[in-house]
Amino acid sequence: MTDAQPTGQGGPVFHGPVSGSQFAWNNQTVTQNQRNDTTAAPGYEALAQLVGQLLRQLPESGLAEQDRADAEAAAAEVLAEVTGPEAPEPGRLRRALNTLKGALAPVAMGASAGAAAGAEQWAHEAVRNLTALM
Repeated sequence: MTDAQPTGQGGPVFHGPVSGSQFAWNNQTVTQNQRNDTTAAPGYEALAQLVGQLLRQLPESGLAEQDRADAEAAAAEVLAEVTGPEAPEPGRLRRALNTLKGALAPVAMGASAGAAAGAEQWAHEAVRNLTALM
């Protein structure tokens, strides 16, 4: 785990690798934007779009913290597989998609305590769409 700690010079010091991060330090106001324009492999564009949308919606899903972390990791693996420099490896992609669907299943079945209002329908639709795109 990487952590940033203040120094006497007023800036952060990172202990560990840092990649793809952005931060603001000692600002009154700040606006940051980051774009990761990666292209999905041909035939996987709809899957990449769906998984990206799911990632944005996961924080409001009502999943338990560990389940949400597992779903986010599986979604990131799907995106890495379909946007990587090599052609997607079907077995790896299938495993990541199954993990993602498995994390969403308790919400889709109404078995997730604390799920947000409407989360059951959202998760059910997400699982159905992921299955259709596999």
